[in-house]
Amino acid sequence: MQIVVTLDCVDTEAQAEFWLAALSPLDYRRGFHGPPYLSLVGPTPAPTLLLQQVPEPKQGKNRLHLDLDFGTADLMPEVNRLEQLGASRLSEELTEHGFRWIVVADPEGNEFCVFDPRNSIDTAH
Repeated sequence: MQIVVTLDCVDTEAQAEFWLAALSPLDYRRGFHGPPYLSLVGPTPAPTLLLQQVPEPKQGKNRLHLDLDFGTADLMPEVNRLEQLGASRLSEELTEHGFRWIVVADPEGNEFCVFDPRNSIDTAH
């Protein structure tokens, strides 16, 4: 089984450049490219990010978003790096149920979170 996350965007090339740089710690690379699609694939078992060109810009809040854990408790260096790539910070640090995160948007306004689950409690074990 494979998980593919599809992201609507107006400019697939610009979004590919942003997301390849944003996901660089995971060594994502370009995969299939056949308009209106451009895929970004990471090492197994990372999900594929499929960029789908659509004519209209993003409207409203995402119903699905990515949560990125960069493996560090200090979220700001990663948020700053993403802002240098063209992202926008949408929130200050938030905390709930032991999770900490900052809401960010890619250059086309798609929200995602940079988070740290280190203080979360695994109730399954």
